[in-house]
Amino acid sequence: MTVSEALQTRRSIRKFTDQPVDRELLESVLKRSQRAPSGGNTQPWHGIVLTGDPLQKLIGRIQQEFPKGRAAHAPEYHIYPPELDGAYEERRFGVGEDLYGALDISREEKGKRLMWFAENFRAFGAPVLMLVHTPRYMGPPQWSDIGMWLQSIMLLLREEGLDSCPQEAWAVYAPQIREVVDIPDDHIFFCGLAIGYRDADAPVNNFDVKRAPLEESVRWEGWE
Repeated sequence: MTVSEALQTRRSIRKFTDQPVDRELLESVLKRSQRAPSGGNTQPWHGIVLTGDPLQKLIGRIQQEFPKGRAAHAPEYHIYPPELDGAYEERRFGVGEDLYGALDISREEKGKRLMWFAENFRAFGAPVLMLVHTPRYMGPPQWSDIGMWLQSIMLLLREEGLDSCPQEAWAVYAPQIREVVDIPDDHIFFCGLAIGYRDADAPVNNFDVKRAPLEESVRWEGWE
């Protein structure tokens, strides 16, 4: 598989099969991902890879909190800027509507939407969940480095026939996660990364995820 093919076929998978992930294969992917770039070679990323009983313990703990709604949320950072607007907000809203459209859940069916949202906190059935954290003093440049590390992991997973879903949603339950997973107090919890094999027939894995045209993101200067 070429890099282009891995990039084109990578998507956030929201329904996984129960096929287990081989540890040696996953360890190979993570070792190769250590080649991801970082400013000053700081390599500010840290991950905890859960499967089996530890993963089920975490899922069970969050299931206790989910019925409490937003009252149980305590993220350690803003997942989206409070002032998000314009095209950025339109894209965020649009992909959500397209997702629920693929599931044939209307805007009026709020209960069904909530039930589906809860699947986030079962890692969409993935057999592996990696929790990502970094020292609290790290700034935006280092968070950018973590993003490049995660992208490297996701593309290498595709090369091996695996799939993933980066999940900032887990951040809303940072205190509860810390109750069951040993994340250092001086580190901030960033996100989860669900890892496994996609259910290729699931509609939620097949709807079109739109991308902005290049001219909305890139300006050319000095070219003929």
